[in-house]
Amino acid sequence: MLTLLRRYGTLIGCAAILIFFWVSLPDTFMTARNWLNISQQLSMLIVVAAGMTIVMVMGDFDLSVGSMASLAGIVVAVLFTFDIPVWAAVSLALLVGLVGGAINGALISFIGILPFVATLATLTMFSGAAFVVSGGKTISGRAIPEDFSQFSRGGIGLGEWGGVAVSIPNLTLLALAVVVLVWVLLEQTTFGRRLYAIGGNSEAAHLSGVAVRKLKLIAFALTGSTAALAGIMYASRVASANPTQGSSLMLNAIAGVFLGSTLSEHGEPRILYTIVGVLILGVLDNGLTQMSVDSYVRQILVGGIIILAVSASSLTKRLRSR
Repeated sequence: MLTLLRRYGTLIGCAAILIFFWVSLPDTFMTARNWLNISQQLSMLIVVAAGMTIVMVMGDFDLSVGSMASLAGIVVAVLFTFDIPVWAAVSLALLVGLVGGAINGALISFIGILPFVATLATLTMFSGAAFVVSGGKTISGRAIPEDFSQFSRGGIGLGEWGGVAVSIPNLTLLALAVVVLVWVLLEQTTFGRRLYAIGGNSEAAHLSGVAVRKLKLIAFALTGSTAALAGIMYASRVASANPTQGSSLMLNAIAGVFLGSTLSEHGEPRILYTIVGVLILGVLDNGLTQMSVDSYVRQILVGGIIILAVSASSLTKRLRSR
């Protein structure tokens, strides 16, 4: 029984959550429209969690992803006020994420600052930069091009289900594309295998010829880029940008990765397992929202889930080491 719970406890918990909300909300929860809505709501978190998986594979983490998402959203919105084309504004905002992530990587891999300290510092820096660039204001209205905001409202039509037109949102498709790219990177390339080697034993990886510092720099740069992409997606979805709109992404992304890692035999982060973890959080939030549960209660539950996930992961590693 203990072995069963250790291996499949997360999946059992996910199934229990689904059944609970299905029974409690029979008319609204288990519908195509609701699940497509969940996928769109989770698209930004999925992108950030995918990037977080890249650095957590190495045993590191990035606390600055939420602030970077906010900064990227502000950058793209401010550029729009100068009549910069959408493609150019988006490209520059992604470049900001790439540079910001590379700064994290350089601080950690070349200077030797602990990831917690380095990314906590850059979290504050990116957050302050978002306020400086925006002047502490929300950018919305005519400053946001119609083409940019319309992207998040579009999708690929699936026809009519139950007399209602249903389509897969563009944001969901974009998140899916990021997941596929990260899966290929981590699971099908030498780069990914070397990241896992660093996570297993950084010193042994270095002695075997792996360029640990360089790979860490690249990994954090990729994480910064995904955070910036999530911020741009968020700005498109709400047709506005403010300096704090990405603040909740960091905690939920880490929670999603930890939840997913409990599905791995050795407790390692895997991108497909990360998506399962994010889905659990999304379904929980969606169901509790439909049941009119206060948002503060949902935050308590997310914190409790993180504790349970970390405890389960630690217990699994301890039992396997015996």
